[in-house]
Amino acid sequence: MPERIVYMDYNATTPLHPEVKKALVDSFDIYGNASSMHAFGRQAHAEIEKARKIVADFLGAYPEEIVFTGGGSESNNTVLQMIDCGSTTCRCFSMGRIGLVTTQIEHPSVLNVAQYMENKGISVEYLPVDPTGKVDMDAYRKVLEKNPALVSIMMANNEIGTIQDIKTLARMAKEQGALFHTDAVQAVGKLSISVHDLGIDYLSFSAHKLYGPKGVGILYVRRGAPYCTFIHGGHQEEGRRAGTYNTLGIIGLGKAIEVTSREMKEEVARIQRLRDMLRKGIEERIPDIHINGHPTDILPGTLNVSFKGVEGESILLYLDMEGIEVSTGSACASGSLEPSHVLLATGVGPELAHGSIRFSLGRENSVEDVNYVLEKLPPIIKRLRGMSSAYSPSAVSLGRSA
Repeated sequence: MPERIVYMDYNATTPLHPEVKKALVDSFDIYGNASSMHAFGRQAHAEIEKARKIVADFLGAYPEEIVFTGGGSESNNTVLQMIDCGSTTCRCFSMGRIGLVTTQIEHPSVLNVAQYMENKGISVEYLPVDPTGKVDMDAYRKVLEKNPALVSIMMANNEIGTIQDIKTLARMAKEQGALFHTDAVQAVGKLSISVHDLGIDYLSFSAHKLYGPKGVGILYVRRGAPYCTFIHGGHQEEGRRAGTYNTLGIIGLGKAIEVTSREMKEEVARIQRLRDMLRKGIEERIPDIHINGHPTDILPGTLNVSFKGVEGESILLYLDMEGIEVSTGSACASGSLEPSHVLLATGVGPELAHGSIRFSLGRENSVEDVNYVLEKLPPIIKRLRGMSSAYSPSAVSLGRSA
């Protein structure tokens, strides 16, 4: 058995906050259909509207701008597929504005939809990023001149943690008449967000990234922004998203946001200190590494490191045997032999990209956890490099690919 269990995969998902867990247990008997007019239905409806108000206040939105969905992927799909929905309510997506702008480093729930739209004949532009993961602004200005219908750029990257200047990107899009969406799944709960101040039209996030339950999220839709229903079949959410309400999930989401609003400032600072401690320790103890992402504009708990001459999957498995849970920066674990599309887009070569590990810290991590990782990781890397014919301290440069 491992000496210690250390979970550092919070960007993938988070455990339920104890207060969220209690709120869910306390709500098990709220089983009425929130669309029903009887007392049990009204009780469920009241809890849902309470959660909607909590979410809206946290994001600086109006309650009617919050649509409950099944999660971030559904929210992203809903927005992107509006481009081709054919509804008269989305006329601004036609009338000379058929096209999507996104980036090369988006989550698959955006990139795969973009590819699907391309197959349907919709033009899609994939913006390049610089070596830190920031959007190439010259390329962005040029593509906006093509008058796209919609721009979708993630607020913070799930793999390398780089944070985009969404306010500036949205302003530039609006100046050209385009609508703007941001995937904020990784950002909500870690960054202060005011949707009205940002000037965006749509925002997606998911409860399970901030200690809430899985299977529930929101889509923010600005007042007056065009909207096409993605899931048909009912009048829920003012006709914007059909399906019986996930009352328990929505209650859990509301409680997660309530707790986050209270704890976020102090918790973000604490996690950032732990992340910086982990980074410094790795840099001091392990040679031939490359830190991925922006040096300052980065999520507080995210650290993506490429280790020269070793496979990320091997590192992950050896760490797992020591009770340390992380993610690989490569897509190999999901059945693909391709390295991370995010790292490749930043100019990291395939070999180095294959050797990347993402540490993402959260509320249950401690100084003792970081010290344990710093104790176990260096000998693992040394052992793997000793078995690798690909590792040579002097023969292979850590420089980015051309």
